[in-house]
Amino acid sequence: MKITAVECLVLDETYPFVMIRTDEGITGYGETFRRGPYVQKAAIDTIFEPLLIGRDPFDTEALWREMFKAGSVAGPSGALQTAAAAVDIALWDIKGKALGVPLYRLLGGKSRDRVRVYASSLRRDLSAVEEAKRAAKFQEQGFTAYKMHSAVPGAVDHPDDRTIEHVREMRRATGDEFEILVDVNGAYSVHHAIEIGKALEDLGAFHFEQPVPVTNLEGMAAVADALTIPVAAGETSYTRWEFLELVTRGRPDIVQPDVVKCGGISELINIAALISSYGLPMTVHNTQPIISTAAHLHWIAGRNDVPYAQEYNIEPISIRDDRPILKEPLPVIDGYIEIPEKPGLGLEFDEAAMRWWSENKGEPGHQN
Repeated sequence: MKITAVECLVLDETYPFVMIRTDEGITGYGETFRRGPYVQKAAIDTIFEPLLIGRDPFDTEALWREMFKAGSVAGPSGALQTAAAAVDIALWDIKGKALGVPLYRLLGGKSRDRVRVYASSLRRDLSAVEEAKRAAKFQEQGFTAYKMHSAVPGAVDHPDDRTIEHVREMRRATGDEFEILVDVNGAYSVHHAIEIGKALEDLGAFHFEQPVPVTNLEGMAAVADALTIPVAAGETSYTRWEFLELVTRGRPDIVQPDVVKCGGISELINIAALISSYGLPMTVHNTQPIISTAAHLHWIAGRNDVPYAQEYNIEPISIRDDRPILKEPLPVIDGYIEIPEKPGLGLEFDEAAMRWWSENKGEPGHQN
């Protein structure tokens, strides 16, 4: 089998998807992170496509190394690793389809049929009462956990931060058993993160994500050492080497790789081996509900070191909600998503819808 074509489409000006076609009529689909979509497309079109044409899609390890080598001299690892992720996921999709097995079979099998997910809110414009009502609404739908993105992005210790107020209202609205996750995207100094973290402990928050700027790994370690609430981090690490720095210097309690950011399934395997050697539990950063979610489901299927609810974006998303690019959705039922059983990623795409989205833009107000 040989690769005959590589195409990257940016859907709704936001979501970069890759289609890799072969001489045996099998197409693999991949997705990369949504930020900087045309940067990812340029990397795929100009750097990765030339080295993929004519190659065997089963050679995922060799192709990943070549993409990493080509990317390492062309720009920062974040931009190039996310682009490589889309290609790598598509290659694994081809392998599963060619062999007639779901992706989890290639990753060691499964020990569960479904994965619990939490409602991840990306809104920052709600009052504490409004957010508490929103969390309670998702609790009624069967979700057992909710993540808020609080604090003021791009600031440090901003006086308008209302994190504790929001968590207090949510706890009142949802009761003691509901898991509340807090992500502040690095908006605190070390001393203030410890202060906020102790208040979150008193409110029974489940985890405290990225409490200090991502470059301050020693500061993260200081926060983690001072608190009993788990500190989570990892969404801005892109390779096994960056994750090594994260776990040795930052010492988070929970590590969060993201398959569409860290170089795809091939590198996620390496990262997971590294993290598990430190005895650390994992959860995934997962804000994209289509290929990213499916790939994570397959990877989680057989692992016992990914024990918690996994992230699922509850915001309106055009290519899922307005004109779906999937022929069959990945539904959330009572707070769980079933692991796909069809070959490869287990997804069937409507390419006409994909091409429509590559030429048109969705309605204003949908999450980008």
